[in-house]
Amino acid sequence: MRNLVIAAVLCAGLAACGNPAEEADEPVPAETATAAATPTESPGGTYEVTAQDGTKFTAALNPDGTYVDTAADGSIMAKGTWEEKDGAACFDSEGDDPIVCYALGEQQADGTRIATPDDGTAALTVRKTS
Repeated sequence: MRNLVIAAVLCAGLAACGNPAEEADEPVPAETATAAATPTESPGGTYEVTAQDGTKFTAALNPDGTYVDTAADGSIMAKGTWEEKDGAACFDSEGDDPIVCYALGEQQADGTRIATPDDGTAALTVRKTS
């Protein structure tokens, strides 16, 4: 469960980091391609994560590649490291839990995204708050 929360958060940020140059039909000058490859929004930050049962968590993705998931009561649920792999957000929590990667759906009008884990567990709804 703790991998799910963390991954959902990261995925929300990673999906916002697309490369517009890859979507263009015409060649892009090198200067423009370099600027476009720089993400407009960092995947790091704080996210509100909602499980399918309605439980909410906060996930903090730090620029140094670490993360912390915090329950509504302030207790730490999980922590570890995160990274982007093959377009998915992957989380390696402390302990014996396996690494879990999440694919992120398109952003909805309310700013949420659905994060679907590769381990077959339930998807999460994520929203970046800062």
